[in-house]
Amino acid sequence: MRGADKLLEEVAGRPVLATLAARALEAGAPVLVTIAPDQVARAQALAGLPVELREVPEAAEGMAASLRVAAAEVEAEAAAHAGLMVLPADMPEITGDDIAQMIAAFRAAAEPRPILRATAEDGRWGHPVILPRRLMSELARLQGDRGGRDILKAHAAAVQPCRLPGARALTDLDTPEDWAAWRARLR
Repeated sequence: MRGADKLLEEVAGRPVLATLAARALEAGAPVLVTIAPDQVARAQALAGLPVELREVPEAAEGMAASLRVAAAEVEAEAAAHAGLMVLPADMPEITGDDIAQMIAAFRAAAEPRPILRATAEDGRWGHPVILPRRLMSELARLQGDRGGRDILKAHAAAVQPCRLPGARALTDLDTPEDWAAWRARLR
């Protein structure tokens, strides 16, 4: 982003981080947001939203550090959590209804619950992903900036799709050009 913070880009009148947190809250589940200790602007963007903020001291390592913090939270409150939804905050098209649909599908699934992964309407894999509680120990061992890809590969037979409309599950905006192209499509 050449010095800008993509999670502070405006969507629906506020930073995309706050917009997605609010949409997740609409779905009725607890929302945990992981941030680096120095991300004061991100914390301020979430002010007033009833989310749980968790600092990630090793945030420079990459996505795995955030996933380890989230997995520890699920493990610490195991009785309250059947799984963990991983929702990247740079996906502005994911709606509260999408999140609620995925949560309902995950809750309705028989044990052992599957890994539920959003797809585009055409079946291409995307995000969010819901990982069942039994995989938290694997999340806790992740390293680097690869996220949970290795877990998805290792448990490919347990991955079930959850189709979302259009390409919402794929719209991930990482660069100024991505943001400009997305905004141009909206016009």
